[in-house]
Amino acid sequence: MAIRNIVKDGDEILTKVCRPVDKFDSKLGVLLDDMAETMHHADGVGLAAPQVGILRRIAVVDIGEGVIELVNPEIVEQSGEQECVEGCLSFPGEYGVTKRPYRVVVRAQDRNGKTFELKSEGFRADACCHEIDHLNGINFKAHCIRMLTDEELENMR
Repeated sequence: MAIRNIVKDGDEILTKVCRPVDKFDSKLGVLLDDMAETMHHADGVGLAAPQVGILRRIAVVDIGEGVIELVNPEIVEQSGEQECVEGCLSFPGEYGVTKRPYRVVVRAQDRNGKTFELKSEGFRADACCHEIDHLNGINFKAHCIRMLTDEELENMR
């Protein structure tokens, strides 16, 4: 496994729609392992392939319950609404209040190509929506009601 460089704000790859994965091979497994290691090293809870410079529909999420690998994910159901405080590894030091669905069902494939559905609510639903947005060239700021001030960030520490 290896820690990869995280693409930062201003890189146009973060605005592009990713292509589906059609090869489920050892290279995909290495990429998923590297993405999980990179996310943990950066103290993140999610990471999408374009954030490491790869335009493929791949994301990893770990809110403290173990790594969830999402290949070709799509949200097939959503309900409710929640306000969340979000940041992003590609936008260091920037946080905002967003509105997201409270519950989502994500249909995705695992590293071997097997399709599964993941039901999430609360923080994990937020994380899944955030990462899937990256695969469509959308960043969290598109959902921001407002950005947090330095004083608000200081009070959260």
